[in-house]
Amino acid sequence: MGISASEENPARVREHKEDQEHEMPFPIKTCVVCEEQFELKPGKPGFANRCPKCSVADEDAEETASDLDAGDRDANEARRKAMRDLLYRKEG
Repeated sequence: MGISASEENPARVREHKEDQEHEMPFPIKTCVVCEEQFELKPGKPGFANRCPKCSVADEDAEETASDLDAGDRDANEARRKAMRDLLYRKEG
């Protein structure tokens, strides 16, 4: 019935295969912290505008902050207990 694309123009099929062999490069970004250039690859941890070294350092700082939050939770629990005791104490 119809003519396939490869029968119609074999050079066109060859060009398409060559295009598939060349992949697009990853975009080159500049880190906002250290101003070093890096390739932005899929699955890179951290922010898109920070290099992997600065992203790792930022994650370490977040872990330290979460440790401090645990201490804050204990202090907040003590405050809530003290307020509850003051508000609902029975006078006798």
